[in-house]
Amino acid sequence: MENSKQSDWPHRWAIAVAVTIFPLIWVGGLVTTQDAGMAVPDWPNTNGYNMFAYPLSAWIYGPFDLFIEHGHRLLASFVGLLAIGLCAIAWLKEPRAWVRTLCFLLLFSIIIQGMMGGFRVLFDARTLAMVHGCIGPLVFALATAVVVVTSPWWHAKDLPTANPTWFRWLAIGLTVSAVTQLILGAQLRHVQPWTKPTSFVTLVHLHLTFAAIVTLFVLGVAAASRSRSNRQLLGIGWPIFALLVLLVVQIGLGVGTWIANYALPWIEVHPELARYTIATKGYWESWIVTGHQATGSLIIATALVLTLRVWRRSSRIEHETTIALPT
Repeated sequence: MENSKQSDWPHRWAIAVAVTIFPLIWVGGLVTTQDAGMAVPDWPNTNGYNMFAYPLSAWIYGPFDLFIEHGHRLLASFVGLLAIGLCAIAWLKEPRAWVRTLCFLLLFSIIIQGMMGGFRVLFDARTLAMVHGCIGPLVFALATAVVVVTSPWWHAKDLPTANPTWFRWLAIGLTVSAVTQLILGAQLRHVQPWTKPTSFVTLVHLHLTFAAIVTLFVLGVAAASRSRSNRQLLGIGWPIFALLVLLVVQIGLGVGTWIANYALPWIEVHPELARYTIATKGYWESWIVTGHQATGSLIIATALVLTLRVWRRSSRIEHETTIALPT
Protein backbone atom coordinates (compact mmCIF):
# COMPACT_ATOMS: atom_id res chain seq x y z
CA MET A 1 0.00 0.00 0.00
CA GLU A 2 1.27 3.43 -0.83
CA ASN A 3 1.71 5.85 2.06
CA SER A 4 -1.02 8.10 0.70
CA LYS A 5 -3.54 5.23 0.84
CA GLN A 6 -2.71 4.15 4.39
CA SER A 7 -5.64 5.04 6.63
CA ASP A 8 -4.89 7.32 9.58
CA TRP A 9 -7.80 6.03 11.65
CA PRO A 10 -6.08 3.03 13.27
CA HIS A 11 -3.26 5.33 14.39
CA ARG A 12 -5.65 7.96 15.74
CA TRP A 13 -7.68 5.36 17.60
CA ALA A 14 -4.53 3.75 19.01
CA ILE A 15 -3.44 7.14 20.35
CA ALA A 16 -6.82 7.54 22.06
CA VAL A 17 -6.46 4.14 23.74
CA ALA A 18 -2.88 4.78 24.91
CA VAL A 19 -3.62 8.30 26.14
CA THR A 20 -6.57 6.98 28.17
CA ILE A 21 -4.67 4.05 29.66
CA PHE A 22 -2.05 6.28 31.29
CA PRO A 23 -4.48 8.15 33.61
CA LEU A 24 -6.01 4.75 34.37
CA ILE A 25 -2.59 3.62 35.58
CA TRP A 26 -2.26 6.80 37.65
CA VAL A 27 -5.67 6.34 39.28
CA GLY A 28 -4.91 2.66 39.87
CA GLY A 29 -1.67 3.63 41.56
CA LEU A 30 -3.56 6.11 43.72
CA VAL A 31 -5.95 3.31 44.72
CA THR A 32 -2.95 1.31 45.94
CA THR A 33 -1.35 4.30 47.67
CA GLN A 34 -4.60 5.06 49.51
CA ASP A 35 -5.26 1.38 50.32
CA ALA A 36 -8.60 1.79 48.57
CA GLY A 37 -8.61 -1.54 46.74
CA MET A 38 -11.42 -2.86 48.95
CA ALA A 39 -13.37 0.39 49.25
CA VAL A 40 -16.03 -1.31 47.12
CA PRO A 41 -16.43 -4.90 48.34
CA ASP A 42 -18.29 -6.29 45.31
CA TRP A 43 -17.59 -6.65 41.60
CA PRO A 44 -18.67 -6.01 38.87
CA ASN A 45 -21.35 -4.18 40.82
CA THR A 46 -20.63 -1.21 43.06
CA ASN A 47 -22.22 -1.56 46.50
CA GLY A 48 -25.05 -3.60 45.01
CA TYR A 49 -25.71 -1.23 42.10
CA ASN A 50 -24.92 -1.82 38.48
CA MET A 51 -21.53 -0.17 38.05
CA PHE A 52 -22.85 2.32 35.50
CA ALA A 53 -26.01 3.08 37.49
CA TYR A 54 -24.30 3.88 40.78
CA PRO A 55 -25.73 7.19 42.10
CA LEU A 56 -23.57 10.11 41.08
CA SER A 57 -24.10 11.86 44.43
CA ALA A 58 -22.90 8.80 46.36
CA TRP A 59 -19.81 8.65 44.17
CA ILE A 60 -18.89 12.33 44.09
CA TYR A 61 -19.71 13.13 47.72
CA GLY A 62 -18.79 9.79 49.22
CA PRO A 63 -15.51 8.81 50.89
CA PHE A 64 -12.37 9.52 48.89
CA ASP A 65 -11.33 5.87 48.73
CA LEU A 66 -14.70 4.94 47.21
CA PHE A 67 -14.41 7.89 44.81
CA ILE A 68 -11.12 6.76 43.34
CA GLU A 69 -11.95 3.02 43.34
CA HIS A 70 -15.27 3.48 41.53
CA GLY A 71 -13.69 6.06 39.23
CA HIS A 72 -10.98 3.55 38.42
CA ARG A 73 -13.62 1.04 37.38
CA LEU A 74 -15.49 3.53 35.18
CA LEU A 75 -12.29 4.67 33.49
CA ALA A 76 -11.25 1.04 32.91
CA SER A 77 -14.62 0.37 31.25
CA PHE A 78 -14.12 3.37 28.98
CA VAL A 79 -10.67 2.09 28.00
CA GLY A 80 -12.24 -1.26 27.14
CA LEU A 81 -14.79 0.40 24.86
CA LEU A 82 -12.04 2.34 23.11
CA ALA A 83 -10.07 -0.89 22.63
CA ILE A 84 -13.13 -2.53 21.04
CA GLY A 85 -13.39 0.46 18.71
CA LEU A 86 -9.70 0.12 17.84
CA CYS A 87 -10.19 -3.54 16.87
CA ALA A 88 -13.17 -2.62 14.69
CA ILE A 89 -11.24 0.17 12.95
CA ALA A 90 -8.21 -2.06 12.49
CA TRP A 91 -10.36 -4.82 10.99
CA LEU A 92 -11.83 -2.38 8.47
CA LYS A 93 -8.87 -0.13 7.71
CA GLU A 94 -5.65 -1.97 8.56
CA PRO A 95 -4.34 -4.26 5.78
CA ARG A 96 -1.56 -5.87 7.83
CA ALA A 97 -2.76 -9.03 9.54
CA TRP A 98 -0.10 -8.91 12.25
CA VAL A 99 -1.14 -5.38 13.25
CA ARG A 100 -4.78 -6.44 13.46
CA THR A 101 -3.67 -9.33 15.64
CA LEU A 102 -1.75 -6.90 17.84
CA CYS A 103 -4.89 -4.79 18.29
CA PHE A 104 -6.94 -7.83 19.32
CA LEU A 105 -4.12 -8.85 21.68
CA LEU A 106 -4.34 -5.41 23.27
CA LEU A 107 -8.09 -5.81 23.76
CA PHE A 108 -7.58 -9.28 25.25
CA SER A 109 -4.94 -7.96 27.67
CA ILE A 110 -7.27 -5.15 28.78
CA ILE A 111 -10.04 -7.68 29.45
CA ILE A 112 -7.66 -9.90 31.43
CA GLN A 113 -6.46 -6.87 33.40
CA GLY A 114 -10.05 -5.91 34.24
CA MET A 115 -10.86 -9.44 35.37
CA MET A 116 -7.68 -9.50 37.45
CA GLY A 117 -8.81 -6.31 39.21
CA GLY A 118 -12.23 -7.82 39.83
CA PHE A 119 -10.83 -11.06 41.25
CA ARG A 120 -8.56 -9.01 43.50
CA VAL A 121 -11.76 -7.57 45.07
CA LEU A 122 -13.76 -10.80 45.16
CA PHE A 123 -10.97 -12.75 46.86
CA ASP A 124 -9.45 -9.79 48.72
CA ALA A 125 -6.07 -11.06 47.49
CA ARG A 126 -3.07 -8.80 47.89
CA THR A 127 -1.06 -11.04 45.58
CA LEU A 128 -3.57 -10.44 42.78
CA ALA A 129 -3.25 -6.71 43.46
CA MET A 130 0.50 -7.02 42.90
CA VAL A 131 0.00 -8.92 39.62
CA HIS A 132 -2.65 -6.39 38.59
CA GLY A 133 -0.17 -3.60 39.24
CA CYS A 134 2.47 -5.29 37.09
CA ILE A 135 0.20 -5.98 34.14
CA GLY A 136 -1.13 -2.42 33.88
CA PRO A 137 2.13 -0.80 32.70
CA LEU A 138 2.70 -3.70 30.28
CA VAL A 139 -0.74 -3.11 28.75
CA PHE A 140 0.18 0.58 28.41
CA ALA A 141 3.43 -0.41 26.70
CA LEU A 142 1.51 -2.69 24.31
CA ALA A 143 -0.88 0.16 23.47
CA THR A 144 2.14 2.38 22.83
CA ALA A 145 3.54 -0.27 20.48
CA VAL A 146 0.29 -0.21 18.49
CA VAL A 147 0.63 3.57 18.21
CA VAL A 148 4.16 3.17 16.81
CA VAL A 149 3.40 0.49 14.22
CA THR A 150 0.33 2.34 12.92
CA SER A 151 2.10 5.71 12.68
CA PRO A 152 3.01 7.40 9.37
CA TRP A 153 6.66 7.21 10.46
CA TRP A 154 6.49 3.41 10.38
CA HIS A 155 5.32 3.45 6.76
CA ALA A 156 7.79 6.06 5.48
CA LYS A 157 10.09 4.65 2.80
CA ASP A 158 12.64 7.44 2.51
CA LEU A 159 14.20 7.29 5.97
CA PRO A 160 17.86 6.20 6.15
CA THR A 161 18.72 2.82 7.60
CA ALA A 162 21.76 1.37 9.30
CA ASN A 163 22.72 -1.93 10.84
CA PRO A 164 24.23 -1.40 14.32
CA THR A 165 23.16 -4.70 15.88
CA TRP A 166 24.64 -3.81 19.26
CA PHE A 167 22.47 -0.67 19.42
CA ARG A 168 19.35 -2.74 18.90
CA TRP A 169 20.26 -5.07 21.76
CA LEU A 170 21.16 -2.10 23.94
CA ALA A 171 17.62 -0.74 23.48
CA ILE A 172 16.14 -4.17 24.21
CA GLY A 173 18.26 -4.42 27.35
CA LEU A 174 16.90 -1.07 28.51
CA THR A 175 13.31 -2.23 28.02
CA VAL A 176 13.86 -5.54 29.81
CA SER A 177 15.63 -3.91 32.74
CA ALA A 178 12.85 -1.33 33.07
CA VAL A 179 10.22 -4.10 33.18
CA THR A 180 12.28 -5.97 35.79
CA GLN A 181 12.47 -2.79 37.84
CA LEU A 182 8.69 -2.50 37.58
CA ILE A 183 8.21 -6.03 38.96
CA LEU A 184 10.56 -5.37 41.87
CA GLY A 185 8.79 -2.10 42.62
CA ALA A 186 5.42 -3.85 42.64
CA GLN A 187 6.77 -6.33 45.19
CA LEU A 188 7.69 -3.42 47.46
CA ARG A 189 4.37 -1.60 46.99
CA HIS A 190 2.38 -4.76 47.73
CA VAL A 191 4.69 -6.30 50.30
CA GLN A 192 3.06 -9.36 51.85
CA PRO A 193 2.45 -9.54 55.63
CA TRP A 194 4.54 -12.70 55.87
CA THR A 195 7.57 -11.16 54.16
CA LYS A 196 10.65 -11.55 56.34
CA PRO A 197 12.75 -8.47 57.12
CA THR A 198 15.72 -10.01 55.33
CA SER A 199 13.60 -10.63 52.24
CA PHE A 200 12.36 -7.06 52.30
CA VAL A 201 15.91 -5.72 52.54
CA THR A 202 16.88 -7.95 49.61
CA LEU A 203 14.02 -6.54 47.54
CA VAL A 204 15.10 -3.00 48.38
CA HIS A 205 18.68 -3.73 47.33
CA LEU A 206 17.53 -5.37 44.09
CA HIS A 207 15.26 -2.41 43.36
CA LEU A 208 18.14 0.01 43.87
CA THR A 209 20.47 -2.18 41.81
CA PHE A 210 18.12 -2.24 38.85
CA ALA A 211 17.56 1.49 39.22
CA ALA A 212 21.29 1.84 38.62
CA ILE A 213 21.12 -0.62 35.71
CA VAL A 214 18.27 1.30 34.05
CA THR A 215 20.24 4.52 34.54
CA LEU A 216 23.29 3.01 32.85
CA PHE A 217 21.19 1.72 29.94
CA VAL A 218 19.56 5.14 29.42
CA LEU A 219 22.95 6.84 29.43
CA GLY A 220 24.26 4.09 27.16
CA VAL A 221 21.60 4.51 24.48
CA ALA A 222 21.99 8.29 24.69
CA ALA A 223 25.74 7.96 24.07
CA ALA A 224 25.24 5.33 21.36
CA SER A 225 22.82 7.56 19.48
CA ARG A 226 25.63 10.08 18.99
CA SER A 227 27.89 7.62 17.19
CA ARG A 228 28.53 8.15 13.50
CA SER A 229 26.61 5.03 12.45
CA ASN A 230 23.50 5.96 14.44
CA ARG A 231 23.17 9.70 13.84
CA GLN A 232 21.33 9.03 10.59
CA LEU A 233 18.60 7.03 12.35
CA LEU A 234 15.75 9.52 12.30
CA GLY A 235 13.01 9.26 14.89
CA ILE A 236 15.08 8.14 17.87
CA GLY A 237 16.06 11.57 19.17
CA TRP A 238 12.87 12.43 21.01
CA PRO A 239 12.49 9.04 22.78
CA ILE A 240 16.06 9.31 24.06
CA PHE A 241 15.53 12.88 25.24
CA ALA A 242 12.27 11.82 26.93
CA LEU A 243 14.07 8.95 28.65
CA LEU A 244 16.72 11.30 30.02
CA VAL A 245 14.08 13.66 31.39
CA LEU A 246 12.00 10.82 32.83
CA LEU A 247 15.11 9.34 34.43
CA VAL A 248 15.85 12.56 36.31
CA VAL A 249 12.20 12.88 37.39
CA GLN A 250 12.05 9.23 38.45
CA ILE A 251 15.17 9.46 40.58
CA GLY A 252 13.75 12.50 42.36
CA LEU A 253 10.41 10.78 42.88
CA GLY A 254 12.20 7.65 44.08
CA VAL A 255 14.01 9.61 46.79
CA GLY A 256 10.73 11.30 47.69
CA THR A 257 8.94 7.95 47.85
CA TRP A 258 11.54 6.54 50.20
CA ILE A 259 11.25 9.59 52.47
CA ALA A 260 7.43 9.47 52.36
CA ASN A 261 7.38 5.77 53.26
CA TYR A 262 10.36 5.29 55.56
CA ALA A 263 11.74 8.76 56.34
CA LEU A 264 15.46 9.27 56.92
CA PRO A 265 17.70 9.81 59.94
CA TRP A 266 16.96 13.52 59.63
CA ILE A 267 18.67 14.41 62.86
CA GLU A 268 21.97 13.40 61.28
CA VAL A 269 21.35 15.73 58.33
CA HIS A 270 19.97 18.74 60.12
CA PRO A 271 18.18 19.06 63.47
CA GLU A 272 15.32 21.07 61.96
CA LEU A 273 14.55 18.32 59.47
CA ALA A 274 13.95 15.90 62.33
CA ARG A 275 10.52 17.50 62.74
CA TYR A 276 9.28 15.81 59.57
CA THR A 277 6.67 13.15 60.36
CA ILE A 278 5.46 10.56 57.87
CA ALA A 279 1.85 11.36 57.01
CA THR A 280 0.23 8.09 55.93
CA LYS A 281 -1.89 8.82 52.86
CA GLY A 282 -0.93 12.47 53.13
CA TYR A 283 -1.70 14.65 50.12
CA TRP A 284 1.84 15.29 48.92
CA GLU A 285 3.06 11.87 49.99
CA SER A 286 0.33 10.20 47.94
CA TRP A 287 1.13 12.20 44.82
CA ILE A 288 4.84 11.53 45.11
CA VAL A 289 4.46 7.78 45.63
CA THR A 290 1.85 7.44 42.89
CA GLY A 291 3.90 9.63 40.56
CA HIS A 292 6.91 7.36 41.06
CA GLN A 293 4.87 4.36 39.96
CA ALA A 294 3.31 6.16 36.98
CA THR A 295 6.64 7.54 35.77
CA GLY A 296 8.02 4.01 35.76
CA SER A 297 5.24 3.08 33.32
CA LEU A 298 6.23 5.99 31.08
CA ILE A 299 9.86 4.84 31.10
CA ILE A 300 8.86 1.33 30.01
CA ALA A 301 6.62 2.64 27.22
CA THR A 302 9.24 5.12 25.99
CA ALA A 303 11.95 2.45 26.06
CA LEU A 304 9.71 0.22 23.94
CA VAL A 305 9.11 3.06 21.47
CA LEU A 306 12.87 3.52 21.16
CA THR A 307 13.40 -0.22 20.70
CA LEU A 308 10.77 -0.47 17.97
CA ARG A 309 12.13 2.54 16.12
CA VAL A 310 15.73 1.40 16.34
CA TRP A 311 14.79 -2.11 15.24
CA ARG A 312 12.70 -0.79 12.37
CA ARG A 313 15.42 1.46 10.96
CA SER A 314 18.51 -0.50 11.84
CA SER A 315 17.37 -3.59 9.98
CA ARG A 316 17.62 -3.43 6.24
CA ILE A 317 14.11 -4.63 5.68
CA GLU A 318 12.09 -3.78 2.62
CA HIS A 319 8.71 -2.27 3.30
CA GLU A 320 5.81 -4.63 3.13
CA THR A 321 3.88 -4.77 -0.11
CA THR A 322 0.17 -4.82 0.54
CA ILE A 323 -2.99 -4.17 -1.41
CA ALA A 324 -5.67 -1.67 -0.64
CA LEU A 325 -8.81 -2.95 0.98
CA PRO A 326 -11.89 -2.89 -1.23
CA THR A 327 -14.20 0.03 -0.64
